[in-house]
Amino acid sequence: MIKEISISLLVGVAVPVSAQRLLSLDSCRAMALRNNKQIAVSKVKQDVATNIRKSARTKYLPHISAVGTYQFTSKEISLLNDDQKAALGGLGTTAATGIQNTISGITSSEPMAHISAALGSMGLNLDGLKQLTGQRLQEFAGRLNGLGNGIVDALHTDTRNLFAGSVMFVQPVFMGGSIIALNKMADINEDMQRNSSSMRRQTTIYNTDKAYWQVVSLRHKQKLAEAYLDLLKKLDSDVHKMIDEGVATRSDGLSVDVKLNEAEMTLTRVNDGLVLSKMLLCQTIGLPINEDITLADEESENIVVETETPVLNVEMAVENRPELKMLDNGIQLSKQLTNVLKAGNLPMVALTGGYAVSNPSLVNGFERKFRGLWNVGVLVRVPIWNWGDVMYKVRASKGATSIATLEREEARELIELQVNQHTFRVTEANKKLTMARTNIKRADENLRTANIGFREGVITPATVMEAQTAWLQAMSQKIDAEIDVKLSQVDLQKSLGTLE
Repeated sequence: MIKEISISLLVGVAVPVSAQRLLSLDSCRAMALRNNKQIAVSKVKQDVATNIRKSARTKYLPHISAVGTYQFTSKEISLLNDDQKAALGGLGTTAATGIQNTISGITSSEPMAHISAALGSMGLNLDGLKQLTGQRLQEFAGRLNGLGNGIVDALHTDTRNLFAGSVMFVQPVFMGGSIIALNKMADINEDMQRNSSSMRRQTTIYNTDKAYWQVVSLRHKQKLAEAYLDLLKKLDSDVHKMIDEGVATRSDGLSVDVKLNEAEMTLTRVNDGLVLSKMLLCQTIGLPINEDITLADEESENIVVETETPVLNVEMAVENRPELKMLDNGIQLSKQLTNVLKAGNLPMVALTGGYAVSNPSLVNGFERKFRGLWNVGVLVRVPIWNWGDVMYKVRASKGATSIATLEREEARELIELQVNQHTFRVTEANKKLTMARTNIKRADENLRTANIGFREGVITPATVMEAQTAWLQAMSQKIDAEIDVKLSQVDLQKSLGTLE
């Protein structure tokens, strides 16, 4: 039975321990970079910029398009008016009538009597000849009328139902430099998005480090507060025993009780701050805010600190800082935008060509068939007068370039100041850590001496509490100095642009 209970207790203890997540600074950085939403947005923006750059490259190539259309109109287009159609349709009748009138005029004339006498001597009849001629004229008139109607039908357009289509290509030859400028802008924009992503990564790492070392600092202060509380509890117990023995006063006991209450309140505040700091760290690295985590540096006796002698290197910061690179990108974009605007005052040349088809077609008269033709040409556009519109836009763009240049110079000055400040801060943090370590030795010795004197009865509880308070302050200053060294190093790396 005892064995079963022991196994159950071991399992109960092992479950929460296994559920706890142990994290180092590097793992926190990796999780933050992997789970940060803004970094994911930066990656998407990089993809967008890449696609825009690829789109800009296509402006050098010929573009081909196809167009098809159908139109129905209430009236058709006619090449002949109604009188012309009627004249062509009765062309034979009109001609036959004119010939008959001419023949009738000749028949009534005097020479026709000699012709009739000559025909009679040959055995021919003039009336029969006239009848035969009339039949031939009617046949001629019918054929001529048919020919006229055929011409009318041939010129019938029937454009109420119109089908048309074309395939066109346009090859830019010279666009005033606008295509080249747009491609350079696309390249610059892609580089800007990379710099923006780098800045976001550095900011994420910076915030992660601050949250990480904040948790470590509060955890060490929690252990310090617990140790201080244990010292006060032991002192409180000893003082109350001394009061019972009559060697200490009631006032000494109340003073210790007040310090004990203050220590308990301090421990409560530290515990609350530690919980909130862990929530912030979990949110930063993409874990649920109530996740039970333990940091690799929070349980160590001392925070491992490698003091480094900082080297002032402004040129490194100027070369590496993504903020300056983005400002440079902005200046370059503004210059290329000026080139695009200048193209508005330059001629543009393009080659055009294609194939067009229509029904009815005009290639072989008006036919109800799909027929087409090829075409090749040159398109030239020369701006003549625009009331200075382009000139004003170019001036405005140059002004924007000047503003971007001034902002870049100001940012460089601020970064130079920032690098100097953080280099100085690292040096000062190293000095404070050295002094804090020295104070620890003195505070430990002072507390040891006070405890010995208190046990020997030659030192009052107030003196012991003063020694304990001095020890607490020295230990707290050491923790703050260690964390300050870590954070000052991170600040210096960020100001130099080497945090990644």
